[in-house]
Amino acid sequence: MTHAQTPSYFQPAPRVEEALSVDLCVYGATSGGIIAAIEAAERGLSVALLHPGRHIGGLTTGGLGMTDIGNKHAIGGKAREFYERVGRHYGVEIEWRFEPHVASDVFIGWLQDAGVRPWLGQYVDSCATCNGRIVSLTTLSGLTVSAAMFIDASYEGDLMARAGVSHTVGREDNTTYGETLNGALIMALEGSPIDEGHQFEHALDPYVVAGDPASGLLPGIQPEGSYRRGVGDGCVQAYNFRMCLTERADIRVPFPKPEGYDASLYVLLKRNLATGWDEAFRKFDAVRNGKTDTNNHGPFSTDNIGRNHAYPNAGYEERERIFQEHVRYQQGLMWCLANDPEVPARIREPMSTWGLCRDEFTATGGWPHALYIREARRMVSDVVMTEHHCRGVETVDDPVALGAYNMDSHHCRRVIHEGRLWNEGDVQVRVPRPYGISYRSVVPRAGECSNLIVPFCLSASHVAFGSIRMEPVFMGIGQVAAIAAQLALRGGTPVQEVPYADLRRELDAVGLVAEWPEVAATSR
Repeated sequence: MTHAQTPSYFQPAPRVEEALSVDLCVYGATSGGIIAAIEAAERGLSVALLHPGRHIGGLTTGGLGMTDIGNKHAIGGKAREFYERVGRHYGVEIEWRFEPHVASDVFIGWLQDAGVRPWLGQYVDSCATCNGRIVSLTTLSGLTVSAAMFIDASYEGDLMARAGVSHTVGREDNTTYGETLNGALIMALEGSPIDEGHQFEHALDPYVVAGDPASGLLPGIQPEGSYRRGVGDGCVQAYNFRMCLTERADIRVPFPKPEGYDASLYVLLKRNLATGWDEAFRKFDAVRNGKTDTNNHGPFSTDNIGRNHAYPNAGYEERERIFQEHVRYQQGLMWCLANDPEVPARIREPMSTWGLCRDEFTATGGWPHALYIREARRMVSDVVMTEHHCRGVETVDDPVALGAYNMDSHHCRRVIHEGRLWNEGDVQVRVPRPYGISYRSVVPRAGECSNLIVPFCLSASHVAFGSIRMEPVFMGIGQVAAIAAQLALRGGTPVQEVPYADLRRELDAVGLVAEWPEVAATSR
């Protein structure tokens, strides 16, 4: 992979001195941001769609082609229309498993049809506020956008933070909201199965020189005493790249060996493989045309565990450093599995038949452009979605979308606990049924910011966010955000005071699913 093909997080646009004035500014041309912009434009609002990057669509176009779905019937509105548009490309009614370039083409064409132009390479620099409202934002490139309403559809919550909205990063103590799955957690010690296959099944030697504690711990391992069950911290679940891979000889690109390849990062991998662990190909999930959405699976895989904790609050240059560290780690991992003679032949030989796709992510040599930011900042608002909502123990009276996926956190750290090496932080707990997500969880606290809506970095505890954070839900709440923004404009009210009855009528009219039938029947 040449330097020109190396993916990058921080690619600001050239300097401009331009000012826009619109009804609605959407920051982040992620999947949810795109849906919000399209919905707003179709409702007659003038829209500015800004994106801190050069590729729109977020993870939906960035390799996550096997859609994470808790219940397909919980997906409605424009989110469902997106998957129907993808289906039409393939000649079927609806398609949930797709190639990244197809998702990108669908979004690009849809934006063009709606008359929305995304401004790429626009990273928010500052935010002007007055009387509890955002007046304008200015990007590093000098673009200033004044708007009556703003939506922060970024994965990081950068506009939200610059507007002074209350937020948090990391895991809460279980005691904060009376939860059981928050804070530090090794589920294997709780009597559950070995963390759904993501835990070390055997006691591995954690030292640089096997058997020699004086040689120090291998990279990324925290020492004895760093694990305290249920205690909160600043850790966020691991990030990775969702790779689109293939065995097709006509388009296969061999895994590149990254510059600065560090063999010490994969010593633990090879020690785990030496135990006979044999599930390296389990998450090579098939999408269309002989391609995959390849995700993390196992105790040592594509998740770069513990190396992302600074990312949410980091500046753009520091995020670029973390991004490149993740690129080198994961490219090195794949090269190692396919080429290193110390990798058992049962893994190395079949892995060498796989590679990147020449016709995907063509600007970056087949490597995904989007790092999977599974969690970053989370707003703290008047309603915080928690484990109790996911379990159906508590319900909300202003639902605008449904969560339906597992409470799903990937590991946060590697630790030594009671003399053994563990991965720590994985949560995979099913929800009994789809549950309502509160409108008050997607707007700031009353009095904090009256013209901002936050569809992704919404108000939720770490463990509840792990269930809500899926792309179809993000698209749905993006549509909700645009509708609420229009109602707030029309009524001249803060977003916190949009009448729920009016909002709900609009959501029902466009086919958004805000309540699960069983819950709706028993709550009236």
